[in-house]
Amino acid sequence: MQFDSEVDAIGLKCPLPILKCKKAISQLNASEVLKISATDKGAVKDFQAFCKQTGHTLLEQTQIEDTFIFFIKKRET
Repeated sequence: MQFDSEVDAIGLKCPLPILKCKKAISQLNASEVLKISATDKGAVKDFQAFCKQTGHTLLEQTQIEDTFIFFIKKRET
């Protein structure tokens, strides 16, 4: 999937993956896509909740071995 920016949150524990995502997504334009890689097992529920609360769209969520990969589209303003 194509993306406009990427956050590496591998090895970070909650709440750091969400905080890094929030900072990165604030720098994107509307409808741009952020890719986040994380290893914290809680990230799956955290990013689902983050998108629901903020209005951003979780386009895709996959797991490759111990790494979770999320693609989040920034909401229209």
